[in-house]
Amino acid sequence: MISESAARRSGYWLIVVVLAMLAGLPLAVWLDISDLSGNTLRRQARDMSSLISSIRSYYSANVVGRVLAAHASGATGGTVVSHTYANIPGAIPLPATLSLELGDVIKEQQANITYRFVSDLPFKSRASHELDDFERQALAALRGNPQQTLNDLTRVGLTDTLRFITPVVMGQACVACHNTHPESPKTDWKVGDVRGIQEVVIRQPYASNVFAFKYLLCYFLFVAIIGISFIVLQRQQARAIHGANQDLEAANEFLASVSIKISRYLSPQIYKSIFSGQKDVVVHTERKRLTIFFSDIKDFTATTERLQPEALTEMLNEYLTEMSNIALEHGGTVDKFIGDAMLVFFGDPETKGPEEDAKACLRMAVDMQRRLGELKDRWRRNGTEEPFVVRMGINSGYCNVGNFGSSDRMDYTIIGAEANLAARLQSIAQGGEIVISYETYALVNEIVDAHPLPPITMKGIQREIVPYGVDGLTPGADHKSRVLSEHLSGLDLHLDISRLEPADRLRVRTALKEAIAALDEAAPEPAG
Repeated sequence: MISESAARRSGYWLIVVVLAMLAGLPLAVWLDISDLSGNTLRRQARDMSSLISSIRSYYSANVVGRVLAAHASGATGGTVVSHTYANIPGAIPLPATLSLELGDVIKEQQANITYRFVSDLPFKSRASHELDDFERQALAALRGNPQQTLNDLTRVGLTDTLRFITPVVMGQACVACHNTHPESPKTDWKVGDVRGIQEVVIRQPYASNVFAFKYLLCYFLFVAIIGISFIVLQRQQARAIHGANQDLEAANEFLASVSIKISRYLSPQIYKSIFSGQKDVVVHTERKRLTIFFSDIKDFTATTERLQPEALTEMLNEYLTEMSNIALEHGGTVDKFIGDAMLVFFGDPETKGPEEDAKACLRMAVDMQRRLGELKDRWRRNGTEEPFVVRMGINSGYCNVGNFGSSDRMDYTIIGAEANLAARLQSIAQGGEIVISYETYALVNEIVDAHPLPPITMKGIQREIVPYGVDGLTPGADHKSRVLSEHLSGLDLHLDISRLEPADRLRVRTALKEAIAALDEAAPEPAG
């Protein structure tokens, strides 16, 4: 199942990346436009300033210079060069005056361009020029180094304004004129001096540059639409995945609950083998060597008559639960409960070999009797006068094991005469006793202390059967762990010697002697 939180985080990151890419493109375009606008304005201002300077230089050298040269050679008539040429018939303007009037013409033709030809040393008859801070700083800088040009780019709203300043350098003709002109504020000019500045101011709105990228803008719009569509599709996919995950989670929860419920009807080994794929749910059986355990509560019908149904149900469920837990601890497969009877087998679906399976089954039976003694003590304290007394039988042999039934309903169980023999051995056991067959005894004789019982015969089995009553387990050759269990009307004895502390054995011995003495005193007088 896809992790919902992982899918959500992935979706968020994808959205962030796409938005960043979409936002980055206009930002890059904006920066390019800004750089392009500045470069375009500088180039345009430089070209215009250079053009005007070239015109002024040409005019100064080839027009004004020739007129002044003629005057210097003695010609007193003809063309006059003056800044007030408009008032003098046949006069021509000074180069500076020409520059000023060219600026006016340019401003009329180009509303976004301003041309200024200014100086802080104008002729006396002219109005002084208003210089701002940038112009004053530029003039001072150019007088220090007339080889440079200065510019200032400002941006207000969506409009760029570029101010481009070049120096107005005194030439030979200019020096001669200014040093002799009666209105000149200075008469010691030298060639190369900076008299003033020539400034070109160009204003250009961003829109004119933005729409120059119409194809790029169309491409950006297309990419934006694709990106937004991708985000929408991704969100739809995320919602679909979220819905699928919810449905899958609900289905998993349902299957888990059903699986848990089914597991209550199957032995854990069978449940595990089916759900792990080790076994197929088909009608199929195998013949295997098993050790079969069968237990039954002695006089259960009489017990049901003495107990209330609620108390009987509680005791029986507790008994079967405890016995099942012990069976699972020892690796047994709990086949079924038949009322108060219990069928357990060892050797399928997991086996450790016939001998180890038989030993595990015997140890299980002994632990069941031990645990039953503890339960009976608690039941008595709770008011039950005669608790359950259980008989147990164990047999080893070949049985058919597997799925029996139809394709619609099956039962994983065992059938065969050896399974019936385990039930028969249980039936001949005394209350609280474990009876095993010779086949089982041969497999567990190293760990058990048992005595033979009278042989029996059974329908379906041709051989004579020699049962063995289990007295206890023998963990070592020099020590025996005895479990004595005897349950009769008026007697309930369960003695597990291995669990007695040394200090308690004297107390048990004393109690048993007192019981024997009481039996002797109560013995009936022999008939005379």
